[in-house]
Amino acid sequence: MSDIIQPRVLKGFRDFLPQAEMEREALLEALTETFRRFGFVPIDTPVLEYAEILLGKAGGETEKQVYRFKDNGERDVAMRFDLTVPFARFMAEHAGELYLPFRRYHMAKVWRGENTQRGRYREFMQCDFDIVGVDTASADFDIMATIAQAMSALGVPGASIHVNHRGVFNRFLAKAGISGKSVEALRVVDKLAKIGAEETRRQLAELAGDTAADEVLEFIKGGDGFEATLERMTRIAGGSNPDSDRLAELFGMATACGLSGMLTLSPSITRGLDYYTGVVFETFLDEIPEIGSVCSGGRYNDLASLYTRQRLPGVGASVGIDRLIAAFEALGRSGKRGGYTRVLVANSDPTLCAEYQAAASALRAEGIACEVYPEAKKLVQQYAYAELKGAAFALIRGPEEKGRGAWLLRNLSERANAEYASVDAVIAVLQGA
Repeated sequence: MSDIIQPRVLKGFRDFLPQAEMEREALLEALTETFRRFGFVPIDTPVLEYAEILLGKAGGETEKQVYRFKDNGERDVAMRFDLTVPFARFMAEHAGELYLPFRRYHMAKVWRGENTQRGRYREFMQCDFDIVGVDTASADFDIMATIAQAMSALGVPGASIHVNHRGVFNRFLAKAGISGKSVEALRVVDKLAKIGAEETRRQLAELAGDTAADEVLEFIKGGDGFEATLERMTRIAGGSNPDSDRLAELFGMATACGLSGMLTLSPSITRGLDYYTGVVFETFLDEIPEIGSVCSGGRYNDLASLYTRQRLPGVGASVGIDRLIAAFEALGRSGKRGGYTRVLVANSDPTLCAEYQAAASALRAEGIACEVYPEAKKLVQQYAYAELKGAAFALIRGPEEKGRGAWLLRNLSERANAEYASVDAVIAVLQGA
């Protein structure tokens, strides 16, 4: 019997080969730059939390998906299923050490034991950004503006931010006489895109009766543009109210910033998690909406109240980087990016390794990414390696070149060599390329 263990990964988990990881890193770097432009600062939290911390307000399907177990000390622990709940614990624990309002971003892996599908895995990266300590339309809009800027920085080919306000929905439910079942109704409506109108109506009727089901379906229908839809929602919900006013303020800010074309007021957007209390939003790609929301979130004014008596209202969103990558692949836009190595210093003669390393050191000192091939081999083999790494150039110096005091710079895509008298001359050419 073989003693070799078959290498494999769990369903819903993945290895990332260099090209895929470089592509993901490039997206994360673009997001990091965007977050910093809006004044967000980085934090980190543990992968494992006490189960009572994570599950205190999750509820619904999320609780069934959490990876939960007893550790070696018989403590009831769980792996974080998102970055928002750990952030609420973080704020409660460190509020005295932080300034308010506090803007954070956090990019890390989370785990959910859910059914796998395109763009949805059991281990995946989330990229969260939040503003805590204030409840204003300006803070809500800052999150939406960050989403818009992030989509642009990531090269997303057209995106729409669908926005709603849970407060308006709850006012409607109260007027319809079913406020006592608001949590269940919100969860059913949140699945509208997945299960369709007919199944949504069936579940609503089972929950609150046929009349109420029809009223809910009427309320969540869209309208002709943001303002017309808002007027209709407000009227059905009982008239003018602060929650509708908040939506109007957001649209005014979006108009002033040239972003109103990205906004769609969608009464059916409710978000399934219980902790959302106000504005909620989901972002869809215009060319492939069926892949689902690639950035979603909302306002959660009461989440931190599970852990502290200090009022810490918050608003934030999360970019689904894995779903975005899946969307790019489906659209044929991921492509093959170049590697980090720009120049391969070829190894033609083992007695010249000190010169090769000195040349590489000089290149790196000028910000040019390079590497020295670690052993002497035929140049054709080294060229093949360089092309696999995505390098653009090879720097060559063998006994003949040394004899005449020269360095050859080979353009790998053009298969053309140029001769230079020094490494400094090569650096000058590369900096101008």
